[in-house]
Amino acid sequence: MEGQNNSQVAVVMVPFPAQGHLNQLLHLSHLVISYGIPVHYAGSTMHNHQAKVRVQGWDTESLTKIQFHDFQLPPYTSPPPKPDLSVPFPAHLQPLFDISTHLRKPVSELLEQLSAKCRRIIVVHDSLMASVVQDVKFIPMAESFRFVSIPAFSQFFSFWEAIPESDKPFQIDPSITIPRCIPFGEGMITPEASRLAADQMKFWGFESGRIYNTSRVIDGPYVELLEKLSGNDSETKHFVLGPFNPVEMTGSRKTHRCLEWLNEHEKGSVIYVSFGTTTSLTEEQIGELATGLEKSGQKFIWVLRNADKGDAFDSAKDGYPKLLEGYEERVKERGIVIQEWAPQLGILAHRSIGGFMSHCGWNSCIESISMGVPIAAWPMHSDQPTNAVFITEVLRIGVMVRDWEDSGKLISSATIENVIKTLMKTKEGEEMRKRASELGDDVRKSVAKGGATSIEMDAFIAHITR
Repeated sequence: MEGQNNSQVAVVMVPFPAQGHLNQLLHLSHLVISYGIPVHYAGSTMHNHQAKVRVQGWDTESLTKIQFHDFQLPPYTSPPPKPDLSVPFPAHLQPLFDISTHLRKPVSELLEQLSAKCRRIIVVHDSLMASVVQDVKFIPMAESFRFVSIPAFSQFFSFWEAIPESDKPFQIDPSITIPRCIPFGEGMITPEASRLAADQMKFWGFESGRIYNTSRVIDGPYVELLEKLSGNDSETKHFVLGPFNPVEMTGSRKTHRCLEWLNEHEKGSVIYVSFGTTTSLTEEQIGELATGLEKSGQKFIWVLRNADKGDAFDSAKDGYPKLLEGYEERVKERGIVIQEWAPQLGILAHRSIGGFMSHCGWNSCIESISMGVPIAAWPMHSDQPTNAVFITEVLRIGVMVRDWEDSGKLISSATIENVIKTLMKTKEGEEMRKRASELGDDVRKSVAKGGATSIEMDAFIAHITR
């Protein structure tokens, strides 16, 4: 079906304004345009720019085929505060999240314009942007699909745990793995973020289906549980189309210095350390991590950045996190510290990478899985603690840095050293690496022509162009 002319059908992507969400729907946009279908990516001017600058794995020509619609957000009532390092959740971004609901009017106007010249409009919206696209139900021949930005495992159990035991509609088959302790609730998000999510859930229900950035190879049983939880709602389609990110790095992007550094090291010898775009570590925790990396004797690439502010490109203006004096000089033979945006997909795809110490945002998890790299799980907030359990206890391709119940405590250099050695230098770690490699192979086969994910993607395209 690739390359067919579907110009009478237009797809409109409406992402949530946080990097992990922006990135996933921009990856999906590239997949959809490969079928010859126009894609409109609708967001604020600032966030569209952020998404384009940071996307990896696609050539420049592919990016130019996507039509970006840059909308203005209302001004903040006050300047967004700097990150509060005592709060793991990025509460400093809450004003931005709140005003994102004001995109309803420009998005609605865009849909009206497209409806005048298209046979069908398909709106793919983030779960947290449902109120913004609610007017789709008033447009003839338009339908929407709710994008689920976390694994089916985490989505299912967030719903399941909220249902009283007496009201659960079915029993889970005992053959399906249910970890002993799945973290939910206090400490994962702020009350303000919880209210935003609850407000958006009120607008769920008018969509034609759901789209997942995961693979049935990865968490098929939990997708099936979500389908079963939909009950008699047979009209709701579930399309499992991930990973959206490229699984082979062929994009014509400039080579980063860290990739050149990796070329000098043997296969599987380097651990990659990065905690995403919404986490800032305290100075004390940075010191413990630096010491743990040094004492482990392991080669490493460490991305050490401040959390994104409201404007991600302003983050560096407050300076960079401080390292111990003389640290980079001491470790220069086997370690490199990066304090700018790093090409994560390229790093994870490199043969020299043998492990990933990660916050377990789903973007990072599925990229790591795609490349067959095991994870040292250090979750910070939101879905990350649940994703970490999925990685370590269900898929068994990683080790936990610390249990979520200890999330408020400083993690010592000794603990970090031991985790790195476990993942990179023990028999247990070798088994994790083997499982991760095998899962990565299966995922890459699934997205190849004729694979299960490729067939499901064809089915989605056939559905929206019917």
